[in-house]
Amino acid sequence: MTALKTAPRDRDPQALIETIEDERKRADAARLIHLMADATGEQPQLWGPSIVGFGSFHYRYATGREGDTMKVGFAPRKNALTLYGLQGHAQSNQLLASLGKFTLGKGCVYIKRLDDIDLYVLRELIAHAYAEADGSLDSEP
Repeated sequence: MTALKTAPRDRDPQALIETIEDERKRADAARLIHLMADATGEQPQLWGPSIVGFGSFHYRYATGREGDTMKVGFAPRKNALTLYGLQGHAQSNQLLASLGKFTLGKGCVYIKRLDDIDLYVLRELIAHAYAEADGSLDSEP
C-alpha cells in the first residue's frame, strides 16, 4: 500500500505561511492559523507539504481502508484558502448559510479572502466541526 501524502510532518507550519508571496494571502493564512488554534485549542501541525491541520482522528471506510487525518485544517492555495473538515456535521449547513462569500467543493470550503466572511461564524463552524469529528466518514475520496 502506498503511503498517504497527507500525513503529519515535522516542519513548522509558519514556514509554509512565510512562503506565500502575496502579502494579503499571507496575512489571511496567519490569521486563520490563530483563529483555528483558538477555536480548537490545538497547536497547528503541517499535514503533507501544504496543509495546516488541527487535531487528528483515525478513520475507517466500509471498504476497510483506514488512516489518520486532521480534524480541521486549511491550505493556502493560489486561488483561495481551502478549508477542510467543516462540512457534514449537525450544524454545518446552518453555519455555512451565515458565513458570507465562499464556494463549496466536494469536501472543502473555498474562501478568497477573510474580509469576505463573518469571522465569528467561521470560528463557530470550526469549533463545531472539530468537536464533531470522530472518524466516521461516509465515502472514500
